[in-house]
Amino acid sequence: MTSTQDVARDLAIGTIVVADHQIAGRGRSERRWESPFGTALLVSFVLRPNPLLSLAAGVAAAEACGSEVRLKWPNDMLLDGRKVGGILVETTPRKAICGVGINLTWAPAGAAELDQPRDVLFERLSERIGVRIASSADQVLARWRQLSATLGRKVRVEVSGQITEGIADDIGSGGELIVDGVPFVAGSVIHL
Repeated sequence: MTSTQDVARDLAIGTIVVADHQIAGRGRSERRWESPFGTALLVSFVLRPNPLLSLAAGVAAAEACGSEVRLKWPNDMLLDGRKVGGILVETTPRKAICGVGINLTWAPAGAAELDQPRDVLFERLSERIGVRIASSADQVLARWRQLSATLGRKVRVEVSGQITEGIADDIGSGGELIVDGVPFVAGSVIHL
């Protein structure tokens, strides 16, 4: 299939699309997400829009993956400091498509593999997504802070070609990253 996101886009809320392989998988900012056949969990959930869905999905995915996985703002999952997965949320006024990709038995150079059975991980992820989208905003934010690999670190944020460096202080009530008191609602973040 091209991508679970593309297939899910026209489906009803509550639908889940899983693939063994994608030929046009993508991450944030149209970056490609590639993996050989059967080596990753590739899934999209069709959900109701929620302003904190990306953070809630990240929390759910990290919880499903296990205690070693941490979150890098805005949408990466890290294992031993290396990317093991990512979240992509695309919204319309009526629904949100929440894509999750997790490297299981193969990873590109510099990335990590989770090495867990796909079906077992999918079941845990589906259960945790249900729990976290029903959680209050305060619960999602508190749990995201606990799982964060970004907060308290020096970071570089790039937005539209402008670069800011500073300490990632906190996550705001809308999910924005606060760096030296300045909120960022989007951008690429590098841990320094």
